[in-house]
Amino acid sequence: MVATLVKLRFLVLRNSLKRSVWQLVAVIIGGLYGLGVLGFAVIGLVALRFAPVELASTILVLAGSALILGWIVLPLVTFGIEQTLDPARLVVFPLPMGKLLVGLTVAGVLGVPGIVTSIAALATVATWSLDVLTAIGAFVGAVLGVLICVIGSRTMAALSTSLQSRRRFRELSGILIFIPLILLGPLIAGLAQGIRNSSDALPGLARSLSWSPLGAPWSIPADLAIGDYGPAALKLLIALATLAVLVLVWRRSLALALVTPKASGGHRVARGKTGLFGVLPATPAGAIAARCLTYWRRDPRYARQLIIVPLVPVLLWFYSNNLHSFALFNATGPIVAFLLALAIYTDISYDGTAFATHIADGVRGRDDRIGRVAALAVIAVPLVLLLTIASVWLSGSWNLLPMLLGLSAAALLAGFGVSSVSSARVVVPVPAAGDNPFRSAPGAGFTTMLSGFAIWGVSLLLVIPAVVVGVLSLVFDSALLGWLTLVVGLGLGAVFLVLGVRMGGAELDRRAPDLLVRLKSQRGAA
Repeated sequence: MVATLVKLRFLVLRNSLKRSVWQLVAVIIGGLYGLGVLGFAVIGLVALRFAPVELASTILVLAGSALILGWIVLPLVTFGIEQTLDPARLVVFPLPMGKLLVGLTVAGVLGVPGIVTSIAALATVATWSLDVLTAIGAFVGAVLGVLICVIGSRTMAALSTSLQSRRRFRELSGILIFIPLILLGPLIAGLAQGIRNSSDALPGLARSLSWSPLGAPWSIPADLAIGDYGPAALKLLIALATLAVLVLVWRRSLALALVTPKASGGHRVARGKTGLFGVLPATPAGAIAARCLTYWRRDPRYARQLIIVPLVPVLLWFYSNNLHSFALFNATGPIVAFLLALAIYTDISYDGTAFATHIADGVRGRDDRIGRVAALAVIAVPLVLLLTIASVWLSGSWNLLPMLLGLSAAALLAGFGVSSVSSARVVVPVPAAGDNPFRSAPGAGFTTMLSGFAIWGVSLLLVIPAVVVGVLSLVFDSALLGWLTLVVGLGLGAVFLVLGVRMGGAELDRRAPDLLVRLKSQRGAA
């Protein structure tokens, strides 16, 4: 039965990759990248063999503790990204609990993260190959460390099942994880600075962690290397006790999860309320705009694209301070305009099979394009104006305001036009409504990134005329050229918007049935 579960895991992965060549290519590229990173890690672990025992112990205990902590914490916010053997799908089969636990553990170890973790952990044997006893201690510690990682991850996933069944929790946790990813640069810089300032305290921190479930398995060989057999035995007991507790908690929580149905959020029917549909014009374009604005307000898949708006000024302020220049910070408005305009470059993908209602009702492509652009414009235009004016106010560069408004207008309007065309042609795998906003099929991220970069490239080409005039206004310090940038940005942006809506509408009229077929295919692949 354990072998069957493991085989099922790889069969599901194989079938998902067979649906798309691009997904297979993406997985191969990602695998090669992972192998490169793993190779450097293994080389570093081998090199630590020639380092002092205290230094090697400090590095391995801190890194191992962070590894276990990452495995345990990530299921709280990344559930749904890859759950090939989701226990909820196995509930209909009469599987003995013991074999189910072993099968899920082996499948976790044989997953890509599990294999990478196992290889890196086993490489610590080379670090501690000072003598046979120390090498054996490193091997035992590595095995215990990997099992604590995998079983701890499964335990947290089972414990949080009741929370995961609540849509608001899934939406909020999926969005919140996006914030540190965007701020990764400043966070890494701050962490590096903190480590440099407190490097003397790291050995003490490692010694403290070595007596915790996070660091105990990684510190066993270090104690053996210096002849502290008593502490090594105690830390082995700590690691074994941690593993036993995790198994017991996992077994109990999994048993409850398999017999307890997931909570489903009931839906309320609003009576006598039409919401935005009663505010916007009673036209096809107005109805689509009202629906899209409702999505922007309530759907986390759309909301995650707005998270970047307040984070962009923070990033640009950080880098401007490092460069001692406000040039980057002043570009906040145009950059946000560029990013927001392309937020709907594959908007129909989020409609899913609900797009069939557009075809059934005979909605014209032009009305569809106008409605989607108008909904985003209601959000984007005030935000871009606010950020552009705020940036020049904080930097005291009021003379740059016309030029920056021109660049913002060009980026926003031209981006609307490009998105109007691209969303009538491009369909990419996206999370279903109610799923984690970051859920994706294997390789889907690569295909989405590839199409996104292509759309970005086209949009950048369209704003080049306004950028050239804007750069000339800076070079010659000319207020006239700054105002000319505003005129060029508004004029060309409006032209590109009109052309994009017309071309995208005509394309949608021709390809709507084909888009629906592709949307159904993507839904089946998910």
